Amino acid sequence: QVRLEESGGGLVQTGDSLRLSCAASGRPVDLYYLSWFRVFHGEDRELVARATLIGETTIYPLSAKGRFSISRDNAKNMVYLQMNSLKPEDTAVYYCAARAANRDNYDFWGQGTQVTVSS
Repeated sequence: QVRLEESGGGLVQTGDSLRLSCAASGRPVDLYYLSWFRVFHGEDRELVARATLIGETTIYPLSAKGRFSISRDNAKNMVYLQMNSLKPEDTAVYYCAARAANRDNYDFWGQGTQVTVSS
């Protein structure tokens, strides 16, 4: 069992930056893919970023490329999402999630952190 807890969300203005943090406990995270998802109001969740076991990273939404980055610190059992040049359309609840390398589905989720970007 992996427990995940996000922090770092809040209300910011267009153009500001935020760094979301996700603390993992229960098991070492170096055995898991770590990702960030977001859920817009009333919509399906969207995969935002993923970090593999060896730290290879991918940002998925075209709108986030060049502005967002993901990083992981296995020694600290942490994963981060750096978000720069934030836009109102980035407003969502952001979740971190973990899945074992041999699984397709994410089994472990945090409770989410709200990010609101005002125009």
